[in-house]
Amino acid sequence: MTMNKHFLQQQLAAADHRIKADLVIKNAKIIDVFTLSILSGDVAIHDGKFVGIGEYQGVNEIDANGRYVSPSFIDSHVHIESSMLIPSEFAKVVVPHGVTTVITDPHEIANVSGTAGIDFMIQNSKDLPLEVLVGLPSSVPSTPFENAGAILNAEHLEPFLAEKSVIGLAEVMDYPSVQKGADSMLDKLLMAKKHHAIIDGHGAGLDAHGVNIYATAGIKTDHECVNAQEAMDRLQRGMYVSIRQGSVAKDLLNLLPVVNERTARRCLFCTDDKHLDDLLTEGSVDYNVRLAIEHGLDPLLSIQLASLNVAECYQLQGRGAIAPGYEADFLLLNDLETISIHQVYKSGELVAEEGVLTSLNDQPVLENPALTDTVHVKNLTLDDLRLPVKGNQAHIIEVIPNSLVTNHLVENIQTKNGDFQPSLVDDQLKMLVVERHHETGNIGKGIVKGFRLKEGAIATTIAHDSHNIVAVGTNDEDLLCAIQAIEKMKGGVVIVKNQQVLSGLPLPISGLMSDLPFQDVLVNLNKLHDALHELEIADHFNPLLTLSFLSLPVIPHLKLTDMGLFDFHQFKHIKIDEDLV
Repeated sequence: MTMNKHFLQQQLAAADHRIKADLVIKNAKIIDVFTLSILSGDVAIHDGKFVGIGEYQGVNEIDANGRYVSPSFIDSHVHIESSMLIPSEFAKVVVPHGVTTVITDPHEIANVSGTAGIDFMIQNSKDLPLEVLVGLPSSVPSTPFENAGAILNAEHLEPFLAEKSVIGLAEVMDYPSVQKGADSMLDKLLMAKKHHAIIDGHGAGLDAHGVNIYATAGIKTDHECVNAQEAMDRLQRGMYVSIRQGSVAKDLLNLLPVVNERTARRCLFCTDDKHLDDLLTEGSVDYNVRLAIEHGLDPLLSIQLASLNVAECYQLQGRGAIAPGYEADFLLLNDLETISIHQVYKSGELVAEEGVLTSLNDQPVLENPALTDTVHVKNLTLDDLRLPVKGNQAHIIEVIPNSLVTNHLVENIQTKNGDFQPSLVDDQLKMLVVERHHETGNIGKGIVKGFRLKEGAIATTIAHDSHNIVAVGTNDEDLLCAIQAIEKMKGGVVIVKNQQVLSGLPLPISGLMSDLPFQDVLVNLNKLHDALHELEIADHFNPLLTLSFLSLPVIPHLKLTDMGLFDFHQFKHIKIDEDLV
């Protein structure tokens, strides 16, 4: 609502009882996130904003029957693409979970489709009951050690700052470029500073010295902390810590001990990357709130982390609290133990009730080859998939369940005619990253441990952050079949056994998102999980999401890109048998 003299006069009149408020909530317990207390009284709303707490009459009145009025939740960092849904479908899923605002980084689609991808995400997010605020992708590609579908510099990004929904520069993950003061990175940082935009960080593995460098650059947040010391290093240097609980990275319980009365105002909640099925069963940041309460955090403090703290961090004036002059984004909660949500309101309008969205205008999906024709692979043969190794030892990527971090192992391996042979006994599988943007013919080849796959192969175009084709399998025939199936469906996820596709989920929008309703996507996703059981894969973590992060070179310790095996600590590619013979 645009603020003008007449609007303000009406707000003041409603606050002063000279006119009835549009809506009044009565018989409620009001959560005050400023003082962490519970108030009593009526809550008055006029033209989408709170105008008073006390005694009020309204044109419309709601009896809360003793329920809690809480500010709605804000996800401080999320990649919508990880839900495999377009924004308008994503809104249908998260709004009933009490989330009315998200800070999103569209770098997944930007790494595939460049500025066309960013524009699609902005346009498809308009006129929703979910406010989608955008941080511009800072690192496309994330490093120079892989091939992405686009290269975005400051001159490509700056025009988007004219969009009302664009509020900052998203997670800066290319730490070496920041450290060395690379021109292209400094151009983006200075662009953000010129527009008074907040700059998000991605400081995976950074020690206190690295945090000094990040903070000096003006980077204000980090969601990559995995232990209490990392969190304290950032808090002590003036950064905000976004506590993540996603589908793979589950850091909340490790970081919760850091949250106390001295630190809490610099702590936020986020999901980062969360699959559709987890969003529907667990929730969004409402799950963070609930989990924190379950493990001893004061309920009001937990709600503060998911509302006011995020609003203040991202300079969202008048958001995140039940207070006069603030946007009327709020929840009616049945209790403070399970955070059971009765109703969700956006700008004073009911948008969800008892877990169901009340209304939403679907947004059209625009036909654009930059979005729908993004899988281009040179013809492959079995010979292309061979992995020559000198000797009988190799560097191996070991999966750590429910973590983005991997272990770097050196183990004995099986070979035949000088080529690596997968071993089910030793749980050593072949992993491939096939470049799919420019038909370079690049194939990164490595060995991964931890999937416990007994048969077949898995392949997907969800491969953070450059989103080439990533595949893991027990044999080359199934790996080749899976890659060819991915190319045929123009992106998605496939499960293969005995050179037959058991299940596939097409993701025609940049190989990342479906154009179907979320209910249909869920059906197909459940079929994928059923097919995974046929391969007898490990079931104590999400194998699909885990695979999608094994090509991300900005996360410790060993990863695989289309250009080869990548050692995070040396920040360079290494040969699979380097220094082992």
